[in-house]
Amino acid sequence: MPKKPKVLVTGASGLIGGLTWKNLGHKYEFSGLNRSNVNEIPTTQADITNLDEIMPAFKNIDMVVHMANHTKDANDWEKHSSVGMLGTRNVYEASRLNGIKRIVLGSTGDTMTGYEMEYPYGELAAGKYNTVEQPWEMITEKDSTRPKSVYGACKIFCEALGHFYSDRYDISIICLRLGLVHIDNKPFLRRQLPGFLDQYDCIKIIDLSLSAPKSIKFDVFHASSNNKYAWRDSQRAKEILGWKPTGSADVHEIQDDGGWHQVLEDEQKLRRTPGKKK
Repeated sequence: MPKKPKVLVTGASGLIGGLTWKNLGHKYEFSGLNRSNVNEIPTTQADITNLDEIMPAFKNIDMVVHMANHTKDANDWEKHSSVGMLGTRNVYEASRLNGIKRIVLGSTGDTMTGYEMEYPYGELAAGKYNTVEQPWEMITEKDSTRPKSVYGACKIFCEALGHFYSDRYDISIICLRLGLVHIDNKPFLRRQLPGFLDQYDCIKIIDLSLSAPKSIKFDVFHASSNNKYAWRDSQRAKEILGWKPTGSADVHEIQDDGGWHQVLEDEQKLRRTPGKKK
């Protein structure tokens, strides 16, 4: 039997990192890079912001799934600039120094959630469906990035840095703008319905990214399940990676009325009339 590719998962104790190694172990030989130990797989315990500390984890690795990130406060600049931006740079650099040629970056749909300030995307997020004319224009990977948090802005940097590393050092880097993956595998708020990503769909697109043709040197893909109110277009992942999502937010009943308070954060204000383009 051919040897399974060796894949390092950063953030292996997190939800998506854990889903990856727990469900794809039949295809890949996993190890982890984590602050805490993960008993089920070989783990290097290190701080991702320290390049020297994490270097041993990348030895003899074929591919990397980079999911480590700060998750508690979407607008904590110190954490996202260090763990997110510097940490991702260190993952790219350690991969380069160890001759690794495929990295799957866990990016986020939050790179585009600033479009919720515009009609009809804000209305869809707020659950104001009766004010939206169908069909609405889908936002694709070709549209300008538009984050609504420091977290999303830092992920845009990580994508751009990945493009640099791909061009300069011939590393294949696939960026997945993952939607909401919940530990209970279902949405609870109206705002979560457009971008919900079923756990199985998430696992599948990570698998397809790991096994994608070597000819894909750099690319960015939106990834949301088959949701009625989706506005980030995932068609490109279906066409290029062969992704076939089967999950949907629509099969889950939620007890939530939605509202603009789920869309507008802190001091944000909607600078237009709700239900109208301007």
